Amino acid sequence: MIIRQAKETDAASIVAFQLAMAWETEQLQLHEPTVTKGVSAVFSDPSKGTYYVAETEGKVVGSLLTTFEWSDWRNGTVLWIQSVYVMPEFRKRSIFSRMYNHIQEKVAANADLRGIRLYADKTNVPAHGVYEHLGMTSEHYQMYEWMKK
Repeated sequence: MIIRQAKETDAASIVAFQLAMAWETEQLQLHEPTVTKGVSAVFSDPSKGTYYVAETEGKVVGSLLTTFEWSDWRNGTVLWIQSVYVMPEFRKRSIFSRMYNHIQEKVAANADLRGIRLYADKTNVPAHGVYEHLGMTSEHYQMYEWMKK
């Protein structure tokens, strides 16, 4: 298995993963043309983020997106991990852990990057366990949001 930065040719897999993830985690049926445009926008404009994929035997089996948060407290960038998905038949094989470690190594090697953050649905208890196992904590902040409907 390899973890690599995604290419535009991976976009169809990433779109399919996002549609599946939204349904599995929140029972949301996303509008596929909107998700397709959103994924394409990341490939067209690297300032929006970077996709990474897990690939085994030439097949993309997982993906995640990193986006950027400027931290004036740290005078550097914090990477946010979002849009995480691993195909069900490939779960419990440490794929996300390997993807996370890949991102963590990038952060450790770059003086301008200060850390990693992510958010998880409150009801996604299995994911919470994975993140804690990787050394992440949820003790400092609680997230709030407002989204247009």
